[in-house]
Amino acid sequence: MTATPSDLAQRQLDAYNAHDLEAFLACYAEDVLVLSGEEVQGKGHDYLRERYTPQFDAKSCHADLLGRTAEGDWVVDHEHAVGTARGDFDLLVSYRVRDGVIDRVIFMA
Repeated sequence: MTATPSDLAQRQLDAYNAHDLEAFLACYAEDVLVLSGEEVQGKGHDYLRERYTPQFDAKSCHADLLGRTAEGDWVVDHEHAVGTARGDFDLLVSYRVRDGVIDRVIFMA
């Protein structure tokens, strides 16, 4: 059975909260594009490794899912993030799923 976009969004959130970098990366396309609003933050697994390794190693980050909606290839999560490099905050994160992996992430905080 193929995972739905919502299943994949949940899988990456679970890996994030478990600080499991390899399981987290497995949810993303090798060339995933990460944006903050319309500004490109980075691209690919190397960028994700660089961004998340310090937080995962410190076991400092966690995100609580406050709500989720999905339509077609897109999932939008409303999250409360804690222990991040930016501190604690609420945000919306949209994930686009193509070919069974997340290929685009847009952070909206």
